Amino acid sequence: MLYFLLYPLKDIFSIFNVLQYITFRAVSATLTSIIISLFFGRYIIEKLKELQIEESIRNDGPATHLKKIGTPTMGGIIILISVLVSTILWARLDNMYIITILVGTTMMGILGIIDDYIKIKLKNKKGLIPRYKFLGQILTAIIITYLMYKLPISKELITKTSIPLMKNVLLNYGIFFIPAVIFIIVGASNAVNITDGLDGLAIGLIAISFVGLSILAYISGNIKAASYLHMLYLPGSGELTIFTMSIIGASLGFLWYNSHPASVFMGDTGSLALGGALGITAILLKKELFLIILGGVFIIETLSVILQVGSYKLRNKKRIFKMAPIHHHFELSGWHENKVVVRFWIIGIMLLLLTLAIIKVQ
Repeated sequence: MLYFLLYPLKDIFSIFNVLQYITFRAVSATLTSIIISLFFGRYIIEKLKELQIEESIRNDGPATHLKKIGTPTMGGIIILISVLVSTILWARLDNMYIITILVGTTMMGILGIIDDYIKIKLKNKKGLIPRYKFLGQILTAIIITYLMYKLPISKELITKTSIPLMKNVLLNYGIFFIPAVIFIIVGASNAVNITDGLDGLAIGLIAISFVGLSILAYISGNIKAASYLHMLYLPGSGELTIFTMSIIGASLGFLWYNSHPASVFMGDTGSLALGGALGITAILLKKELFLIILGGVFIIETLSVILQVGSYKLRNKKRIFKMAPIHHHFELSGWHENKVVVRFWIIGIMLLLLTLAIIKVQ
C-alpha cells in the first residue's frame, strides 16, 4: 500500500525512491511485524485471558505440562495480524504472488480460529471435525491452484516444480497437480500443528524455515541471481520476500511471549495458518521438494506420530517412542523442555544451511 501512496512522490522527495527496492521493503516489513506483535501482543494476551480462551492440557502428556493449564491460547491472532498488516503496508498489492499468499494464509487462519473456538468455547476437545477441516484445506488448495493460473508465468510452468541438485530440470505433476497441492498444504499445516507442543518450538522452527524461503523468494524473482545459481526465474516472485520476512518478524515478536515459560500459545489459529503459509509459499516458488530438507524437523515430528500409531496398531500395542510426537519422547527421556527446543532449533538451522548449500552447488 505504501508503495502506491509514496513511490509516485519520488520525483518530489527523492527519499521515496527506496520503495522500489524489495530489500528495503522486506526489512521494513520485518521491523513492522516485530513492532506490531510486541506492542499489541500484550493487549491481545490480556484480552484472551479476559475471555477465558485458555489451553487445556492432555492428561496423558508429560506431567511437567500440567502447570501450563490456564495459559491463554489462540495467540496465532497476534501472528496473523502482524503478518497481514505489515505485508499489506509494504508489499505491492497488484502482485499476484502477494494476493495468492494472503488469500491462502487468511483462509488457513480462519480455519484455525474455527477449530480453536470449537475446542475452547464449545468445550469440544477434538475441535473441528477432521473431515470438515480437510474440506477447508482442500478448498484452500483449489483456490490457490486457480489463482496460480493468474501468475505472470507460462501456463505450462504452473504444474512443474524444481528438483534439488538438478539444474534446468523440472518435475511435471501433470494431472496430479491439484492432488499434490492439496497434499502439500494439508501436510505442511498439520506438521506445524503437530510440532507445536513445546514453548517456542514451532515458532522458532517457522522463523528458521522462512529465512530459507526468503532467500529462495528473492533469488527466484531476480533474473541475474536466478541465472547465476541455475534456479528457475519467476517474474514477480521476489515480492514474496516481503511476506516471508513479515512472518520472520512476527515469529520473533511472538517468541517474546511464547518462550519458556510461555505467556501464550499460538493454538491452531497460528499453527494452521503458518503451516499453510509454509506450504503455499513453497508451491508458489516451485520449491516444494526443497521443503523436504528445509522443513525436515516438521517432517520428522509428523513421521514420529505416524510410526507410533502404526506400531501401536500393528504390533499389539507396542510403542516405538515413549510418547509421540518425538519432542515428548526426549522430554520423558530426561531432557528439559528448553534443551529439546534449542536442540531442535539447532537441527533446523543445520537443515537451513544444507538447503543453502544445495542452492549454491546445483
